[in-house]
Amino acid sequence: MKLDFMNTWLPFIYLYVGGGIFFLMGLIIIRKSKALDMRQKRHRFWWKALIFGYFYFMALHAFLIIAALYL
Repeated sequence: MKLDFMNTWLPFIYLYVGGGIFFLMGLIIIRKSKALDMRQKRHRFWWKALIFGYFYFMALHAFLIIAALYL
């Protein structure tokens, strides 16, 4: 299989932009439904963990694609 844009970066973009929209909508629903109380330390921790986890896996996925293409 040829590793070109259509087989590497297009699925990445679809996953993190398309999926990111649903992730963002979920975060908005969490905030608007008042399921999250930012005054509580554990709620702040999990809010940050969700956001960090999204960007962590996005960066890890990008790194692995770059490694597969250029190393």
